[in-house]
Amino acid sequence: MQTLVTDRSEEAASWLDRGETVAFPTETVYGLGADAFNAKAVAKIFKAKGRPSDNPLIVHVATPERISEVAAEIGETARMLVERFFPGPLTLVLKKRDSVPEIVSAGLPTIGVRCPSHPVASEFLRYCCHPVAAPSANVSGRPSPTDWKTVYHDLGGRIACLLRGEPSAIGLESTIVDCSVNPPRLLRSGAVSIESLRELVPDLEIATACKPGESPKSPGQKYRHYSPEAEIVLVEAPQESLPLDPRAAWIGLATPPTGATKSLRCRDMDEYARVLFGFFRACDAEGIRTIYCELPPDEGIGRAIRDRLIKAAGKN
Repeated sequence: MQTLVTDRSEEAASWLDRGETVAFPTETVYGLGADAFNAKAVAKIFKAKGRPSDNPLIVHVATPERISEVAAEIGETARMLVERFFPGPLTLVLKKRDSVPEIVSAGLPTIGVRCPSHPVASEFLRYCCHPVAAPSANVSGRPSPTDWKTVYHDLGGRIACLLRGEPSAIGLESTIVDCSVNPPRLLRSGAVSIESLRELVPDLEIATACKPGESPKSPGQKYRHYSPEAEIVLVEAPQESLPLDPRAAWIGLATPPTGATKSLRCRDMDEYARVLFGFFRACDAEGIRTIYCELPPDEGIGRAIRDRLIKAAGKN
């Protein structure tokens, strides 16, 4: 298969409406989309990514008003969160309509829904006839893509179309809140922080990891994600030097220690989030064997960065 790269949202949407897969930019990371009501098209996502079939997808809608096309119930808590954070980097897990194919929700009675704020994503979704099921546009388990060239590197020849846009402004996947339970639960951290969520939902709980044999209610709960080929070493506090290694890298907020072949000091946590996955991929391209990653404070988007780092290291 030859992958078409286009700058035209309408052209990309025409491929999706014909039952094909289309990668597209969002403010979080690039997504790989298919018509959420076309089970055969959605199956192409799993094949292209090598994604486990019990890992549910998130459905993307052009406007908050279209949530009801895939969700059977939108409770008061969900409505408050939609009003505050949609469009934006927040996904809500809701009771799904029976019309949504089981392959999208991995057989669960719930569905994750979000409304991106990225202008190209919004335009693309408006052109699509139906809501779009879309995980990140990468080979399953690898760092999520934040620019179109990374998508093409991973999936060129495996998908029909790639809608080109600017690099993702946030760089980490959306926050996910399960509103199908009471009290609601935070399933995945992201740019919408738990502090911001608890301003509206004070009783918001934090979900525990999936137990063996349990199906995840959202992406990122069960399988190892975000992993480069290099070994990830987590560092709680700055250190002056790294163990002798001719191919070691460092990323964090502190001054890079001596001994790093490649290093990146981030100005703040927003930059750390935005560049993390790209740094992982650059290290792989340069043959880096070990990446030392400073764990940021467990607050704001720092909680999301810590989550990605811990999963990338295979610690959770």
